[in-house]
Amino acid sequence: MKYAKLMMALAVTMLPMFATAQFKSSDKIVAQVPFEFVVANKPVPAGEWTVQAATADARLVTIRNGDAKMSLLANISPIETRKTAGAPALVFHKYGDRYFLYGMKIEGTDILYRMPVNKAEAELRAQNVPATEEILLASLQ
Repeated sequence: MKYAKLMMALAVTMLPMFATAQFKSSDKIVAQVPFEFVVANKPVPAGEWTVQAATADARLVTIRNGDAKMSLLANISPIETRKTAGAPALVFHKYGDRYFLYGMKIEGTDILYRMPVNKAEAELRAQNVPATEEILLASLQ
């Protein structure tokens, strides 16, 4: 029994490391985003956005738009979902006409790489503003 508890604790501890390894620094998620959105507390314009791991452990990503000459860094954390992604995607939360980048999915995995909730989204949640989840298909390069 003691051994089983130890193995369970070890598995729970190691899961994020295995999940993070699936988002490699060589992976680039590229998506044409047709709306303005907020990422890392900063509003950014519509356009072609590229998301790529910025560190070897994939806990930090670079989000770039070459046309807008914008580049942002954001922390991510992996969480397991119920469904395996059929294609790479960016996941947004939508409140009214405001979009917030929530995370990204890699094709063939059941991991959502989630971004921290920013201040503006936290305020909307506190006000119980209804939200929807928008999934924008992307390509993996």
